[in-house]
Amino acid sequence: MPVPSFVPARLGPTRAGRPRRARIALPLAAATVLGATASLSAAQPAHAAVTITVAKSGGQYTSVQAAVNAVPDNSSTAYTISIGAGTYSEVVRIPAAKLHLTLLGATGNAADVVIQASNYAGETNPATGSAYGTLGSATVTVAARDFTAEYITFSNAFNKNYHPGVTGTQAVALAMQGDRQVYKHDKFWGHQDTLLSWSNTASTDIRQYVYGSTVDGDVDFIFGNGTLVIDRSTINVENDGVYSSGALVAPATYGSQAYGILITGCNVASSLAANSVYLGRAWVPYSGAVPQAVIRNTLLPAAINVSAPWTGISGATWTPGRYGEYGNSGAGATVNGNRPQLSGTAAANYTAQKYLAGNDGWNPVV
Repeated sequence: MPVPSFVPARLGPTRAGRPRRARIALPLAAATVLGATASLSAAQPAHAAVTITVAKSGGQYTSVQAAVNAVPDNSSTAYTISIGAGTYSEVVRIPAAKLHLTLLGATGNAADVVIQASNYAGETNPATGSAYGTLGSATVTVAARDFTAEYITFSNAFNKNYHPGVTGTQAVALAMQGDRQVYKHDKFWGHQDTLLSWSNTASTDIRQYVYGSTVDGDVDFIFGNGTLVIDRSTINVENDGVYSSGALVAPATYGSQAYGILITGCNVASSLAANSVYLGRAWVPYSGAVPQAVIRNTLLPAAINVSAPWTGISGATWTPGRYGEYGNSGAGATVNGNRPQLSGTAAANYTAQKYLAGNDGWNPVV
């Protein structure tokens, strides 16, 4: 398949001292491994489930990737990979053909089951001789449709503080590239660009639902062009020691898509200084991007920039984007001319169910 001309990246500082985005090529190997998602729409519902075990000792496999590889491609049978306690230091790629797959932390506590790597965008991939790029830096990439993960920690341990002078410091913990994905009671840990929802084309709609989970990061750490809902979760805006401010979301929604990123019923926490954190930064990496995000019924800390919570990236302004708030509370919540508010009638069209319904009525909402 043709290699897309870009994937998200932010290289080097802006005048304000925060990183900016640039375009870089998606490595051919990544495109080949993950495969296309468009052909999955005709996949049949799963039937009797099969469980595969991963454990440091005593399981069928000792690595998550080995267990993923053992799952038959394009199967109508649901497979669960039950992962025992421990830190699995590996990069995991789940291709589009691994349908109806669940990763399950066997202990029922995400802190016990950690998948971790530390690649970053500017680092040279020894397999290709080129930089990983933002997408390639991901610890876990899931291109499969109808995927579920429960009680798992997805971690990218790269820390800018220990790599002074490097560029391309984006380091993704989880890249979500498939439709109808569900994440429950998980943890997503990183610094810059923790959680990515990314579709390679405007015509390929992808939807992901995150519930009862924890997302940690500092700069644009919930980002991308897919439809992503974060529901009743905790979002921690960290102080990485390099940048004095951060941003929760960086949507790059296609203008043809009604829905981008929704944060609903969440608790946002931060120890950063008052008025130093943006709700979001408009990201326009290609023609046709009209960023869309709504934050509603969410507790916002004093760290949120109360007077001007939305801004742009690399010279882009936020105002052409589609943003809204509704029913937020806390020291970081207020109403002013820089904070578009939804009416009660409009808010009814910006719920988790509305974001995720698509053309098939999908409703994973708990």
